[in-house]
Amino acid sequence: HALRHSDAELVLIDRRNHHIFQPLLYQVATAVLSPSEIAAPIRQLEATQRNVTVLLAEVTGIDIASHTIEASSPGVGVRKIGFDYLVIATGMRPSYFGHDEFARYAPALKNLNDAETIRAKILALAQMVKVTLRGNFRRIDPAKASIILLDAGKRVLPTFAESLSRKVAGHLDKLGVTVLPGVKVETVDEQGVIAGGNRIPSATVLWTAGVMASPIPKMLGSKTDRAGRALVDPFLKVVDAPGVFVVGDAASVMQDEHPVPGVAQAAIQEGRYVGRLIAKELKGRKVKRPFRYFDKGNMAVVGKNYAVLQRGWLRTSGFLTWLVWAFVHVLSLPQLQNRLRVQRQWLWSYFTGQRSSRLIPEPP
Repeated sequence: HALRHSDAELVLIDRRNHHIFQPLLYQVATAVLSPSEIAAPIRQLEATQRNVTVLLAEVTGIDIASHTIEASSPGVGVRKIGFDYLVIATGMRPSYFGHDEFARYAPALKNLNDAETIRAKILALAQMVKVTLRGNFRRIDPAKASIILLDAGKRVLPTFAESLSRKVAGHLDKLGVTVLPGVKVETVDEQGVIAGGNRIPSATVLWTAGVMASPIPKMLGSKTDRAGRALVDPFLKVVDAPGVFVVGDAASVMQDEHPVPGVAQAAIQEGRYVGRLIAKELKGRKVKRPFRYFDKGNMAVVGKNYAVLQRGWLRTSGFLTWLVWAFVHVLSLPQLQNRLRVQRQWLWSYFTGQRSSRLIPEPP
């Protein structure tokens, strides 16, 4: 929005026509919310900014020398688009650490398709349980069902203080979740998981073990880190690529010899900084102040009625923290209608115990 009143012509390219509020994506997977409640059409979000053109396309190539990109659109084909400034904010994708075959049996959660796939699988299993119980055919006993969390690290939520990690581990135990720290997954197949040399049978395996950058930064031909993120200077510019910026999870940003965390608040701050920087450069003003990330704190929700918060010296957990988490996330939704619908659905689900989005879509 820093360029709203400038003479610049902005072209926003995305292979999807909607923006997703990622922190609540898991609630689509668990049937608490429907996709439309956490997503909004990009054209609708940018409708009031007259100098923005939204293009539904996928970037297939970047030519730094000629300052052009290639983008492929459905029904149109490949077109070339010139630029004076290029801002890459393509985020991350799941990483299976060289074992992409795991994806067939262990879906990740990065977009609406992933969420709906997970939801359909869980609902199908739940439906099977209800049918077998009503028919007194106990092939599946819900009392024997279990949730196992495998973590290669030493503790859950390693970015939080150890005291909060211990509280979260204790709360997970109360919820019946078995946490196995220091265990690496070796194989994932239709029978379950092999981890730490042991076979763990499972009908449902979900993957949250790692991410890597989208392939777009590598198209620049510049240096990237091990996760494929573009190395940028303190002004978020790509070295040896004039006029090219990378922000969010696609960028490897260093501050005080430490990496800036790949979280939403960092991406938002980086995007605003680049917008203001470009606006100043268009006016012929030189920007001297590099990007500085301000940590507003971290929050994590752990089931119903429980969350943890860490900001500087402040450490809180429990029901009140969960209410703060809910308030912050509702305010962060992109549109007023999303905020109202999510509040209404949360209240309904909280007091009735029912979930709104329980349809199982037919396969294409």
